[in-house]
Amino acid sequence: MGHLGGLFIFISCITRHHIIAHTLPACHQQLEFRCKHGTCIPREKLCDKHNDCDDGSDEQLCGQLRCQEDEFSCLNSRRCLPSHLMCNGVDDCGDKSDEDSCPSCPSGLFCGPSDSCLHMLRLCDGHADCKDGRDEIQEFCALRRARRPQRDPSCSASEFDCGDGQCILHTWRCDNKADCANASDEKNCEQNECLVNNGGCSHHCVDTTMGFHCECPDHMRLVGNSFCEEVNICLENDFCDQLCIHANDTLACDCIDGYHMTPMRRDCKAKGVDAQLLVSTSQGVVQLVLGGAVSRILAVHKLGPGPLAVLGSNNTLYLAPLGQGLIYWVDFSGKAQDATLLLNVPSPVSGLTVDWIHHLLYWTSLESDCITVSLLDGSVQRQLVTGLDSPCALTVDPLHGLLFWAQCGNFPKIERANLDGQDTMTLVTSLLQHPVALTLDMPRQLLYWLDRGMRSISRVTLDGYHRKTVVESNGYLDQPFHLVVFEGFVYWSDQDTNSVCRANKHSGSDFQLLLTNVSSPAGIAIIQPVLQPNRSAACGKPGKVCEHKCVVDLLPETVSFHCSGKGDNPSKGIPAISRTIPASLLSHHEIIGILSVIVFLSVLLVGTLLWWWRNEFRPTRNLTEQSFCLKESQDPLIHRPHACLSKETLKLDLESE
Repeated sequence: MGHLGGLFIFISCITRHHIIAHTLPACHQQLEFRCKHGTCIPREKLCDKHNDCDDGSDEQLCGQLRCQEDEFSCLNSRRCLPSHLMCNGVDDCGDKSDEDSCPSCPSGLFCGPSDSCLHMLRLCDGHADCKDGRDEIQEFCALRRARRPQRDPSCSASEFDCGDGQCILHTWRCDNKADCANASDEKNCEQNECLVNNGGCSHHCVDTTMGFHCECPDHMRLVGNSFCEEVNICLENDFCDQLCIHANDTLACDCIDGYHMTPMRRDCKAKGVDAQLLVSTSQGVVQLVLGGAVSRILAVHKLGPGPLAVLGSNNTLYLAPLGQGLIYWVDFSGKAQDATLLLNVPSPVSGLTVDWIHHLLYWTSLESDCITVSLLDGSVQRQLVTGLDSPCALTVDPLHGLLFWAQCGNFPKIERANLDGQDTMTLVTSLLQHPVALTLDMPRQLLYWLDRGMRSISRVTLDGYHRKTVVESNGYLDQPFHLVVFEGFVYWSDQDTNSVCRANKHSGSDFQLLLTNVSSPAGIAIIQPVLQPNRSAACGKPGKVCEHKCVVDLLPETVSFHCSGKGDNPSKGIPAISRTIPASLLSHHEIIGILSVIVFLSVLLVGTLLWWWRNEFRPTRNLTEQSFCLKESQDPLIHRPHACLSKETLKLDLESE
């Protein structure tokens, strides 16, 4: 009986343990630790020299504690922390080991002993980001420059080749200061530097006793110590919002169609409805009417912040959440609603823009080497430009057939090409660190960019000339994300101050805070009809405007734009977009549905003809009783109410006049 009793007790214990194990709540694998008796405690309380489990199991085997691959092992407290808590400026371990280990930040980041990780572009940039200023220590910066990979060994015409792969400006040669690592720029200074490649000068090279310098002809100015560009009086004075007329040594301003000039300030304001500002945040997309004090949040909070683009003609917003290879769309015209998944792409999106004329969507990714284009419904997509180094931003000018993008890799640059990806031109390469956003001032034909590394907003013409820095670091450009230009202002979002700001697009004056305490503001856009005009546009490349229809084909190996014959579009000069979609994209059910619609329309047409025949050949009624119907449109796709008036009504109206 004793053995049977012991066996019963043993089975009871096993059963009880099994029941408890299945009734206790599951612990979070990364955030919690399960005690031996089954309860869960926060994982940071593990091995903290205090019994948090009733059975003390959280303090047992602490010397043998091993953290998981995605966790960090604290040095003294023996805790396991999620890796994302490392170098966040908080002593999560309790022994500061998660902050003292910051030199092992992820690739491309740096950290001081009491600060969180910094991006490498913020090191030695003349601004102390670490609390102790160690990111700007002279000895550290000199060592970093010495170890920095040399730039492209093929020096440009305006640069001097040091002979070891390093390039410096020609004008730095023989200035009594060694700029090359091997001091080769200070050797053989007695020779005439202008005899070799004109000293790198685009026009006149003047040799001097100590070195040389470049000079420009009249009506030109020197840029970068070696290049001469034409002086643009309008851009030099820079006070016209849009059109600038220079005649008889005087300047006059005007506005393009869709805008009117205010009598007092003489600036250009958009006609029609008030403009709306959209901002993607971690709480959703914030919608603000410019000039108003009320904002609302669209119900797309599940997505999080990220790049966004809009198609104003049908009130569609496209959004790509940060860190996800997903692109969504949402209608923001009416009530707030959830977003719909449009595309699942290989890597997270860094830049997003809409071609509202040809109805195309373009995007970039830091992890890819290309720019991708697709139809707005996501049905067809194709790589457009390849071989890029961390493309991080882009924008499009479909009216002139141009696409612009920025690269944030080892050699940052801003480039442009035709809409088909051909005829690439480099616009900006110097004084560029991390250009995270691009936008266009369409009326003035200027390209603006936001440089997170330089903490500045600059602009240049669409050919790369007349560069100017508009806004410099003002406390609200420490971690900017995106920018847009509208009327006389440039707007941008800043994630460091959680704000959306604007300033004068010419000089950075008239600074204003539009939104504050916004959670992680990212992509921004402005909605107003004048920003996406539907007028004559280039078909794929500058100067090519179709008489009837512009056909976009994404199916061949290269994206093609070409003009077709006379189509159904009665408006000359406005391209009607025709897309070729493969038959494989249509399912069997969709084909049946299309055939059903065709049969229905055929029956409707036959019925209409029979009705017309019967009315045509029946006896004519008295004209005073016959009605006249004034139709507004012959287009069957446009449904508009017809204004039908009787002849007697028309007669009375005419007599009354």
